[in-house]
Amino acid sequence: MRLVPTSRLTEPSQTRDASVAIGLAARERAPLAGHAFVDTTRRRDPVGLLRSQELTRVQELVPVRHERMTESPFTFLRGAALVMADDLAAVPHSGITTQLCGDAHLANFGAYGSPERRLVFDLNDFDETLPGPFEWDVKRLAASMVVAARDNGHSDAEARECAVATARAYQVATAEFATQPMLSVWYARMDAEEQLQLLADAAHKKVAKAITKSVKTARKRTALHALARLTEEVDGHARFVPDPPLLVPIEGIEEDIDIDELYAWLRELVGDYAESLGPERRRLVENYDLTHVARKVVGVGSVGLRAWVLLMEPRDGLEPLLLQAKEATRSVLADYVGDSQYQNQGERVVAGQRIMQAATDVLLGWFHTSRGVDYYVRQLRDWKYSVETGGFDPSALASYGRLCAWTLARAHARGGDRIAISAYLGDAMTFPEAIGDFALTYANVTITDHSTLAAALG
Repeated sequence: MRLVPTSRLTEPSQTRDASVAIGLAARERAPLAGHAFVDTTRRRDPVGLLRSQELTRVQELVPVRHERMTESPFTFLRGAALVMADDLAAVPHSGITTQLCGDAHLANFGAYGSPERRLVFDLNDFDETLPGPFEWDVKRLAASMVVAARDNGHSDAEARECAVATARAYQVATAEFATQPMLSVWYARMDAEEQLQLLADAAHKKVAKAITKSVKTARKRTALHALARLTEEVDGHARFVPDPPLLVPIEGIEEDIDIDELYAWLRELVGDYAESLGPERRRLVENYDLTHVARKVVGVGSVGLRAWVLLMEPRDGLEPLLLQAKEATRSVLADYVGDSQYQNQGERVVAGQRIMQAATDVLLGWFHTSRGVDYYVRQLRDWKYSVETGGFDPSALASYGRLCAWTLARAHARGGDRIAISAYLGDAMTFPEAIGDFALTYANVTITDHSTLAAALG
């Protein structure tokens, strides 16, 4: 089903009353209780949808994607953003649009280093970002909570309660942001160390110990740490160590080309990337020289997209810089909400990330190659840490869902009309309960789809 394109943000109205009126009117289009509904009568083949994505991917990496997606229903959900977008588009939506993550499952939240060198908690993946109906992100997050709860062996009732708690936290946080000045919303951020420690305090002993240890080691996840793991010294210079197919130096891929010419071209691309940065950050990049490049497999659903790690040697001889350039393709949401206003898909990703994140990597940028591929670029490691929810009891999982929900509400408040969203949601439990029902039903759909893919792959 293709919707009337909605890839424009719902702009804040001239008055609060007008925004409230928009929110209340949206209930006629999509009643709150109706968010429980999942239309399974006209679904397209999920395996066919996934295979359609693989036509333009690096074919030798497609089996890696299959392996990762068939590991569990949760890894399937992670890789099946297109399948869920197709399902969400089959039912009425609120029409209140904001900047969507487009893939807001719980594993796409986590900690990283802010420019002020604080460990912050936020969304951390924006490959599918586009403006669209706000509830699509909420539904994907809630569904991921139920699938994760089931993976942990929890009952349907416990899993549903995790989803309800998550949706309720989103509703409450949105109401709070609706009362705050926009500048306060823009400054709002979550301190990762503080909040994850609170999560650890509420978890049972084994999980608490793992969270505490991970938070302490997050600051060690730097370029130097990655350099020690990914490279070796060759003739006095660091070089990426082959680990096919997960890490392959570019010399092992571009076999029929002069290496000097290849690196001259790559350095031109680094220059194009630098042009996408502000002048002060461009100056920062100019202090480094590109010396080695390797292809790296990343993520689950992203496997098969071209992703490169760039080793940048410092001119001062001190600490190197590691960048990741990842292919950016058309968002999985585009067929349902309309194409991005940005021709360069890398710029689309960067623009969405800057809108939604409270603090963004200072080296986030983009470029386009003469081979017709768009990329976005960020630091490979900057204290990045994702919470592993395996082993979480229902209480801890629900607490983590609330952290993610607050973060998502803050991101949506930055990217759309927070007052209209809050008015639409109201303060009753109708929306959270409906989302709980949706998430439970969609978890069943995901489990079936996971089995279907595994059977198709033999």
